[in-house]
Amino acid sequence: MINYKYSILAIALTLLVACGEQKYPYDASGVFETTDVIVSAKSVGEIKSFNVEEGMTVTANQTLGYIDTVQLHLQKGQLNAAQSATVSRKLSENTQVAAIKQQIANLQSERKRFEELLNENAGTQKALDDIDYQIKVLEQQMAAASEQVSTANQSLSGQSSSMNAQRAQLNDQISNSIITSPIDGTILSKYAQEGEFAAPGRALFKVGNLKQMRLRAYVTADQLTKIKMGQKVKVFADQGTSDRKEYAGEVVWISDKAEFTPKTIQTRDERANLVYAIKIAIENDGLIKRGMYGDVKF
Repeated sequence: MINYKYSILAIALTLLVACGEQKYPYDASGVFETTDVIVSAKSVGEIKSFNVEEGMTVTANQTLGYIDTVQLHLQKGQLNAAQSATVSRKLSENTQVAAIKQQIANLQSERKRFEELLNENAGTQKALDDIDYQIKVLEQQMAAASEQVSTANQSLSGQSSSMNAQRAQLNDQISNSIITSPIDGTILSKYAQEGEFAAPGRALFKVGNLKQMRLRAYVTADQLTKIKMGQKVKVFADQGTSDRKEYAGEVVWISDKAEFTPKTIQTRDERANLVYAIKIAIENDGLIKRGMYGDVKF
């Protein structure tokens, strides 16, 4: 009878230990985090429109509002008018030297006539030489006029190019006045309101990617030797009061230095004084929330 009682007790202790081992079937624990981005103003002026509310879902490059751009558009209009006036001052080389070309053509015809007279002994060499000299002078004048036109046009082209750069700068400032989200995510915090004054660097809102979550867990030095970047692991998150859901995870970051064990984090070896932080990426189905605790099985 005594042996029978001891057998029952041994079986009970075995089951108790087994249950205890299955109570926490994981290697490390941590907290779920998101990739957060604080979006700041890039221009100065009044916030004319700001369609941002905490909890709303946004997409990358989605327009959420804009900062006053009236002065920028006025400057752009003034610049366009100045550039049009600059372009209109450009000279046509053909127009500027047309008269000289006509004079040269007339003298060349006259030279041909004098050359024929000279061949018939009815003209003089001096008259032919005088015409050649006049043609040479006109050709030099035409070259100088062409160079002046080219220099003037290059100067005007330089002014026009400078205005193009100024326009690009204004366009960039106008583009920076549009408030957008840099990532797909959810608005976590709102720091400004429509009608307020914005300045470069002022925080407008914070957005977080809730679809691509990170579990920041802690492991001991013994566990660290068995973990590598890109390793596939199992992640568990609480679902309700007693249920847990499993997710596929991948190790994407491993700390290169140890730190003291956080009091709120359980590890496989709670006697360790120092642990290493790791981050595990998972696809969130909407059930995982920021700040929730999660467990990982390697």
